[in-house]
Amino acid sequence: MQYFLYIMVAALTIFFIFEIRRSLRRSKKTVELIDKYWLNKTSPQLIDEMFDFAINDRRLSKIVAQYNADRSDFELVYKKLLTWADFRKYNRFIPITSFFYAGALEYLLSHKNDDAKMLTEKMLNYFHI
Repeated sequence: MQYFLYIMVAALTIFFIFEIRRSLRRSKKTVELIDKYWLNKTSPQLIDEMFDFAINDRRLSKIVAQYNADRSDFELVYKKLLTWADFRKYNRFIPITSFFYAGALEYLLSHKNDDAKMLTEKMLNYFHI
């Protein structure tokens, strides 16, 4: 019984370390993209980098596959968010940050044809801005 508890603690510790690493990598990438493209928000390379991150992340790739999303879907939603949320609050820029969180990405892809203002309000509420 005691060995089972040790194995469970070790497994939980390893899981925790991997999730923290993923979270830090995601935060680093969002800040990097915000800093890199702040003056050129309409650059096509921005959409490419966000899409590449999403298809290479284990959680986000499942959501992208579930909704059969492609680069054009990311671009459509990004432009809608950019219309109403073209401001930065600390290290949050809604049109970029929204694509890096599983819950936000799933909502955006499932409601990609909705009104731009409604999508933006939902993301502002999601990130408590």
